[in-house]
Amino acid sequence: MEQLTEVTIESIDLAAWAPAALEVQAVAFGLLPDEVAVRLPIVGRHALQPGVIALGAMADGRLVGFGYGMPNRREHWWSTVIEPYLAAQGNDHWLDEVFAVTELHVLPEYQGRGVGSSLIRTLCERSGKPRSILSAIDAETPARRLYRALGYRDLARAVRFPNTLRPYAVMGAELPLRAPH
Repeated sequence: MEQLTEVTIESIDLAAWAPAALEVQAVAFGLLPDEVAVRLPIVGRHALQPGVIALGAMADGRLVGFGYGMPNRREHWWSTVIEPYLAAQGNDHWLDEVFAVTELHVLPEYQGRGVGSSLIRTLCERSGKPRSILSAIDAETPARRLYRALGYRDLARAVRFPNTLRPYAVMGAELPLRAPH
C-alpha cells in the first residue's frame, strides 16, 4: 500500500467498486449518464478477466481515483480495433506479452498530486509483464504528458474506436516505468 499525503492506493474488487469507479470516470472524463450506464456491464465483464488487477485511490474512505488492467489478448475487442493501426506502424508485436492499462481516472481535485502516477506504476509493477500498453485521447493532455514522463511512447495515432468522436493514441512502455520527475 502506498501513501500519498491523505490518499492511499489499495487493491479493490473491480466488480464491487464499478459503480463508484464509473462515478469517478464520469467526472474525470466527462461522461454522460447514458455513457456510464453502457460502461457498467463492460467493467463487470472486465472484472472477470483472468489476471485483472484493479486499484483504488482512497481518501477518507472515498474513491478519488482508480485504475485497472489485464494481460492483453489479441481476441479482446480493444486489441481487434487497434491491431490494424499498430500493424500499419510495424508495432503489432506490442499486442503480445503486454499488460493493457484499461482505465485510469482521477477526480480533478486530486490530479497533479501523484495519484495517477502511483496508480499506473503500481498496476504495472504488479502485472508481471515486460511491457505495458494503453490508449489515450490523441491530444496534448495532462494524461499524455504523464504517460510520456513515465516512459510511454506513441505506437499509433489517430486511432478511431467505434462510437467515439475523438481520435486516440495507442502508447506503449517497457517496464518498469520510469520514476516521475
